[in-house]
Amino acid sequence: MEVLTNAEMQRADQLSIAAGTPGFKLMLSAGQAVAAAANALVEEGPILIVAGPGNNGGDGFVAAAELAAQGREVSVILMCERDQLQGDAASAARGWKHPVLPFNPQAIGRPALIIDALFGAGLSRPVDGEAGAMIEAINANGAPVLAVDLPSGINGTSAAVMGMAVNATETVTFFRKKPAHLLLPGRMHCGRVRVADIGIDAQVLDEIAPQTFENDPDFWGAAFPVPRIDGHKYARGHVLAVSGDAAATGAARLAARGSLRAGA
Repeated sequence: MEVLTNAEMQRADQLSIAAGTPGFKLMLSAGQAVAAAANALVEEGPILIVAGPGNNGGDGFVAAAELAAQGREVSVILMCERDQLQGDAASAARGWKHPVLPFNPQAIGRPALIIDALFGAGLSRPVDGEAGAMIEAINANGAPVLAVDLPSGINGTSAAVMGMAVNATETVTFFRKKPAHLLLPGRMHCGRVRVADIGIDAQVLDEIAPQTFENDPDFWGAAFPVPRIDGHKYARGHVLAVSGDAAATGAARLAARGSLRAGA
């Protein structure tokens, strides 16, 4: 399966919108996927959504409205004023007909589930200040955490922790995984990763031409050197492992043992 950088995923969104799928429709599908993942993770109890000022927060607002419509007890903490939201995120916030809580760690309370919709994958600078305090409070709360796209504080392309990051129980991402879902240290913050279909046509990958793929036997299984029935050790290569001194034999031992098990 293809793995997309932040820029490639942004391009996938743009191509999908240019082909006729409104951006807000993609956001609705993303928020609904978040709501479904939340219900699967925690079947009862109050849910708190911590929403940021961008599209990740918009996904959170859609999820909030969807969960509330299903009868779940939902509250939203918003990082900014509602009238500061723009574009699709502003449209999503209008679908939430209830007040928002102040952006204060003490407002978290004791929910059954926290949905992290602060920043997502596109974070470009280290987290600090109020956002940092909120992330620390989320991590200290003890409730399971569902991250939207990526745990806040993780760079989607490099997998780096940008100062600090949410420790998620699960992450729901969209269309394709990003490097940070698979590489350390970002992977350690993601928990289980769900990939949701939000209506982006896979044909956009033809133009994006991603160069990164998740490791899977489907990619290399056909070329795997299965031993022939008449095979023998002299037909499978010869290995000479050259070691350092007596205190530096580890790599050579591993290489030699691997070669032996491979049949050399």
